[in-house]
Amino acid sequence: MARPRSFDEDRVLDTAMRTFWANGYESTSTRDLCEALGLDRSSVYNAFTNKRELFKRALTRYMDATTADQQRILDDDELPATERIRALFARILRTEAENRRDGHGLGCLTVNTTMELAGRDPEIALMLARDTERRIAGLTTAIRNGQRAGDIGSTRDPAELARFVNAVIAGIRVAAQGGADDATIEAVAATAMDALA
Repeated sequence: MARPRSFDEDRVLDTAMRTFWANGYESTSTRDLCEALGLDRSSVYNAFTNKRELFKRALTRYMDATTADQQRILDDDELPATERIRALFARILRTEAENRRDGHGLGCLTVNTTMELAGRDPEIALMLARDTERRIAGLTTAIRNGQRAGDIGSTRDPAELARFVNAVIAGIRVAAQGGADDATIEAVAATAMDALA
């Protein structure tokens, strides 16, 4: 008979996610994970097989949560499309401010993973690409609706504008991680909003 797990898997995944987010995949050792999780190596391996499987689960958890959060903002029918996108940028800026350490943001786990692993790990690259497509689809719908309603003045293809907004968000994350201050990344978001007008 298998022994029941003696830990809260959601808490473990959240802690692992934060650890990978702060340090990256390669720089996070199994020892780092065990210390952060308060579990011994055998408990981690029994539950998640290995570091890579734990990372994939943590990355999936992060992507599901952040993409759902973005979609909740974009689905707010009470606001015009421009205000939804402005609210999305505000959420990104707030997250960066809340996660600043020593003048540097944590960035975004998906953006960080794209830079660290996507070029050499096809399975991770596919996970990231699927998540990007979900986010682009939500942005495309919001932008298309905004163009129809007349509150987004740009006549560019909605999917192109969605990819642009997504790229700006990724750029804000990287800039914050590199030490850009709040005023700098706020100006980038404002410039992107001007481009939609």
